Amino acid sequence: MVEKAKAARTIWQRNLKILWIGCFLAGMGFSLVMPFMSLYIDTLGDFSQKQLSLWSGVTFSSTFLVTAIVSPYWGRLADRKGRKLMLLRSALGMAIVIGLMSCVTNVYQLIGLRLLQGVFSGFISNATALIATQVPREQSGKTLGTLTTGSVTGTLLGPFFGGGIAELFGYRIPFLLTGILLLVVFFLCFFFVKEEFQPVEKGTELSGKEVLKNLTYPRVIVGMFITTMMIQVAANSISPILSLYIKELLGANQNVAFISGIVASVPGIATLIAAPRLGALGDRIGSERILMAGLIVSICLLLPMAFVTNVWQLAVLRFFLGVSDAALIPAVQAILTKNSPHIVAGRIFSYNQSFQAMGNVMGPLIGSMISSSLGFRGVFIITPLFVLFNFILVRRNTKSIHQQLH
Repeated sequence: MVEKAKAARTIWQRNLKILWIGCFLAGMGFSLVMPFMSLYIDTLGDFSQKQLSLWSGVTFSSTFLVTAIVSPYWGRLADRKGRKLMLLRSALGMAIVIGLMSCVTNVYQLIGLRLLQGVFSGFISNATALIATQVPREQSGKTLGTLTTGSVTGTLLGPFFGGGIAELFGYRIPFLLTGILLLVVFFLCFFFVKEEFQPVEKGTELSGKEVLKNLTYPRVIVGMFITTMMIQVAANSISPILSLYIKELLGANQNVAFISGIVASVPGIATLIAAPRLGALGDRIGSERILMAGLIVSICLLLPMAFVTNVWQLAVLRFFLGVSDAALIPAVQAILTKNSPHIVAGRIFSYNQSFQAMGNVMGPLIGSMISSSLGFRGVFIITPLFVLFNFILVRRNTKSIHQQLH
């Protein structure tokens, strides 16, 4: 029995290392092409500024829209066939699709491939689900926090490398490089990730309604889905206007692109440092407490951003915002893990990915609408209201956990 427990511990610890590398390479691959996607679109036709903005918006959001729709299907398949198979499906599918983006000749082909990218999405959510089903629940906060640092680090480094490669070799090469990175991820998972999985017959799987009925705290789980969406809405409402706000703070004749890159990446550095530590703290005092504290700190940091007078004040506030970010998604994942049976983990994490994708679509739209009506500073005044609503939601939905514990 002791030997079996030791072997199980060895498997999940090794899987964590391999999937950390996988999430790092996947995060880097996705973010390699993001800084210049609009510039790449501009080379695919003779567009006015208005048309370029429209096509850029469609190209960015199309992947998330499809992800929101197809994630539950892949989650159901993961619970039936295993999470490793879904990791392989996602890595190989996206390697081919993103690699092909280097060959497009018009914007319609690019949008078509971005839609296909949404179909094959889900590597990071399936990596999370696989680790969540293997790690002891009392260590899930720290472990999932550690896994999060993989994708965060990759996402942080991607734009630096992507921008440099595009500058030296043109816009098409980073897409090809991303395809190669994801192919490496595929082979890493194929040869080194281990999963002991008992397949579920097609006719015996639980329906979505039955999944909720089998949860101890269904309100907590559904609440976490909405919380995930609201976290993404708040984070992404700022994304479209950040570089423009920095340009306004800097004034003329400044290196806006370089400084924007620094300010944009600062929260990721803080998240990288803080996520495992806050995850471990959540295992001791409760992940829901960490989540609520993170939301309160976010409100306290977002509001002052509306009143900064120089870009370095903004950078400092965004660094501390990265610490609060480290408390959010990993805490949600830990709460989902601790309150979901392993048999439906794939479905639960795929539903969460759908809500995350919806937040990714809604956030930039809301941010753009607010900035067009109230200016850039208005976004930092209104966004905390979404976070406050999220805090109230989390407080109400996690009451049942507190009542059970006390």
